[in-house]
Amino acid sequence: MELPVIYEDEDMVAINKPSGVMTHPDGHSEDETASEWFEKAYPASAEVGETQRLKDGSEIARPGVVHRLDRDTSGVLVFAKTPEAHARLKEAFQNREAKKTYLAFVYGALKEEKGVIDFAIGRSRKDFRLRSAQPKAKGTMREARTRFEVVGSNGAHSLVKLMPETGRTHQIRVHLKAIHHPVVCDPLYAPGKPCDLGLSSLGLHAYQIEVPGRAGPVLITAEVPEGMKKAFATFPEAAHFVAR
Repeated sequence: MELPVIYEDEDMVAINKPSGVMTHPDGHSEDETASEWFEKAYPASAEVGETQRLKDGSEIARPGVVHRLDRDTSGVLVFAKTPEAHARLKEAFQNREAKKTYLAFVYGALKEEKGVIDFAIGRSRKDFRLRSAQPKAKGTMREARTRFEVVGSNGAHSLVKLMPETGRTHQIRVHLKAIHHPVVCDPLYAPGKPCDLGLSSLGLHAYQIEVPGRAGPVLITAEVPEGMKKAFATFPEAAHFVAR
């Protein structure tokens, strides 16, 4: 597997992760993951990072991993090349110093042009794969905040820019479902809805991330994938996201 490198310096590597590729192994799927690609492409950094203990007690390696993207989400994914960079970047994500910007195609027109979604998130009682912002969700309800701005809308669909201030699993997807505007083509949170706008995969892209570098903040932008460009063309206000 070859993954496109969009930024690299002595401390970190960033790729534009395609939809369908997992960030790291989960102990079940045998598909190659982004962290396994990183380990092969940067063997000197193979020992950087932390392992993750699974429910069965086994451990999986996660070389270079400092944050993650859902399997179905495309966009910027950063890996640390050194232990020092790993510590710095992981701390930035934990302390909410890393600034993330996502673009999402959603069903319907939002009532507000901008705002904050701040529903706490827990586990779904109906499906172990899902998270939920419902008050009766399972387990600990964790604080979650997502700022949003509507880029454009045609009534049936909208393009929304989202800036999550926390990093909960499926946060953006759960928050958009909670306000009744789920992401287009989301098999988990909008099952049964059509994959409109010419999309064939989840309409969510991690467009930009700003992380601390040695000389100051580093802003990394991931070009929107080919499979989303038809959807972007639906909204004239979104031209600058594609014409780079």
